[in-house]
Amino acid sequence: MSEAPPESRLQIRLIPVTPLQQNCSLIWDTATRHAAFVDPGGDVDQLMGALDHFGLTLKKIWLTHGHLDHAGAAQELKERTGVAIEGPHEDDQWILDGIEDAGRKYGISDGRNCKPDRYLHDGDTLELEGVVFNVSHTPGHTPGHVVIHNAQAGIAFVGDVLFAGSIGRTDFERGNHQQLIDSITGKLWPLGDDITFVPGHGPTSTFGQERQTNPFVADRLTGYGGVAKGEGSSFDQKTAKRWQ
Repeated sequence: MSEAPPESRLQIRLIPVTPLQQNCSLIWDTATRHAAFVDPGGDVDQLMGALDHFGLTLKKIWLTHGHLDHAGAAQELKERTGVAIEGPHEDDQWILDGIEDAGRKYGISDGRNCKPDRYLHDGDTLELEGVVFNVSHTPGHTPGHVVIHNAQAGIAFVGDVLFAGSIGRTDFERGNHQQLIDSITGKLWPLGDDITFVPGHGPTSTFGQERQTNPFVADRLTGYGGVAKGEGSSFDQKTAKRWQ
């Protein structure tokens, strides 16, 4: 994904990182060459190489949630560049504190525990060269997950909340299936059908497409606009998955 709206100076590249092939997003302003990483999960040398390749200076590090494959490179990037870490919500700090332990389980050795310089909350904003991104707190996959979005550019960075054809896992510790469904229908769908979203893994899609065809959160299944609340079954939580 590389296109930006004609009126925008922003460019975006997706850089899959770690053996889990997580979509790290590199965003930059074409005039100033100032850049942000969203969810730098690992492979720091590759990420620094991308900055050099495009002639960019890193100014922002933004995290949607605390899992290893999304946040593992943040601390080393901060140390190499001096750039502050922003996000996720503080309810994910316990996950950020366990990145190195999680790395040992997955055979990933370069992840580092980290503590953000700024936690993000529902309604907060982030800024890159005058372009303002809004923040929505979207628990379910993790308790402190956030989504970063910009309506004018028609883009949302959704981490592991939503995927093309699927939704985030909720069988991890402190995951909650019903919270996740509520986050998707209550926080993402109102942003508009035309929003293109970058998921943590796999291809991009649009909210409108997922409302029609996603087998977990299509409108015909959720009754979007009036969904009944209740605890997700253990079967639902074990079968919800990242992507196929």
